Amino acid sequence: MRERRAARESRRAREFEAFVAGAGGRLLHAATLLTGEPRGDAAAAERLLTTALARTYARWDRLRGEDPYDHTRRALAALFAHRSHRYRRPRGGLLARLTPRERLVLVLRLYEGIAEEQTAAALGLPVERVRAVCTRAVTTMRSAARRRDVTGTSRRDATGTSPSTGRRAATGTAEVAP
Repeated sequence: MRERRAARESRRAREFEAFVAGAGGRLLHAATLLTGEPRGDAAAAERLLTTALARTYARWDRLRGEDPYDHTRRALAALFAHRSHRYRRPRGGLLARLTPRERLVLVLRLYEGIAEEQTAAALGLPVERVRAVCTRAVTTMRSAARRRDVTGTSRRDATGTSPSTGRRAATGTAEVAP
């Protein structure tokens, strides 16, 4: 009996490790987008994803027939929605200009490709509200991109060194941001 249980636990651990190896990067990227953290500094996203993965592992044996990625994504979204008050202050990430709800809707709709109806059901919102939040978030991101394109120059300090690259320009002209 113990051998059978040990074999089952070993199989479970191998299956889960394979799942995390395959889906962990995409899930971490989604968590990073949700928390609004910059790349390379995603401690809150890692904690959020670890909790979602722990919940998936706890239900692993009961997930037969269900997509573990889908389950983990739903757990990640639910955890983020529950803890969204922690992520209101911008942290400098790609979606930092957006509110937590806008980030959640944008990530689910555009990054994960979930239909409006499914997103609305998952968040407990009317479809029209999800559509409006998504439109507002996309508009905010586009206007931020336009501002960056229009003012795409970075300022240099008195020595002519760019604060973004740390390099000194050969001329006194402003450097165009990448």
